[in-house]
Amino acid sequence: QTYKISRGSNTFFPSLYILGQGEIENVSEDTCQLVRALGHCHPSITQAATRQMELLNANSHFLHDNIVQYADRLAATLPDKLRVFYFVNSGSEANDLALRFSHITQKQPLFCFLFIWGVFVSDEVQTGFGHVGSHFWAFQLQGDDFSPDIVTMGKPMGNGHPLACVATTTEIAGAFTANGVEYFNTFGGNPVSCAIGLAVLDVIEKEDLNYTIYGFVFTLGSGVGLFVGLDMVTDKEQRTPATDTAAQIVRRLKEECICVSTDGPWENIVKFKPPMCFSMEDADLVADRIHHILTDMESSHQKLDSGDF
Repeated sequence: QTYKISRGSNTFFPSLYILGQGEIENVSEDTCQLVRALGHCHPSITQAATRQMELLNANSHFLHDNIVQYADRLAATLPDKLRVFYFVNSGSEANDLALRFSHITQKQPLFCFLFIWGVFVSDEVQTGFGHVGSHFWAFQLQGDDFSPDIVTMGKPMGNGHPLACVATTTEIAGAFTANGVEYFNTFGGNPVSCAIGLAVLDVIEKEDLNYTIYGFVFTLGSGVGLFVGLDMVTDKEQRTPATDTAAQIVRRLKEECICVSTDGPWENIVKFKPPMCFSMEDADLVADRIHHILTDMESSHQKLDSGDF
């Protein structure tokens, strides 16, 4: 039976390979998703989720120790002025809520402010939780004294479990509620989600993953930390996008059980966003496979429109 999936759920590949009942195609290297920041099925995460599920789960109408402890742990990583937390289920929800905060605070149509008095929103949905290597949050790359007004976070928070958050100041939160707006999210910050979030922070600290990424050198492309892009172009001067070649690399890598994706306005950037457990041996494997694919494409006279990259 055939079903249609809306474009709200975008897929990198047109089909799912089924090997047998209860089995799917093995993926040895998942380098295109930050959702599973600690890798697939980390035992500490699954154990924390199982323990809390067996004990209690409820909606956000009921205060639970987990949400209090998790907010406290997050606050310890953020500037002092960010002390109000709104827990949601996805980075999209977090960014939507941040826009509502900004609109109410400014009391005028939203613009991209390039001058004083604008509200600065730092979208850390993909870059947060140490993925830039040297810092826990990407906005910290701007300097120790830099402090945004709103921080949104998502993907890696739950290592695949729906968990996200908006952190802001008491002034912005006060302006939001002063208009009679009461924000409520049924599942945001529920006990199971926060138990998982706490476990993720524990693993990052115990396994010293931030330090591991900081010492990580991924020479395959350009980027920062575990965000790397391989820019496929036909020539270095004109920078003409090599979109077809990028797509072929993605397809061929999937055949090698390595998942990557493309990005950019012309979809010519092969994007790598591996989990924090990604090692230099993994990077060498990916680089070797790409070298093999490009060599094979050239020798077999396939369309290789990326002579330089």
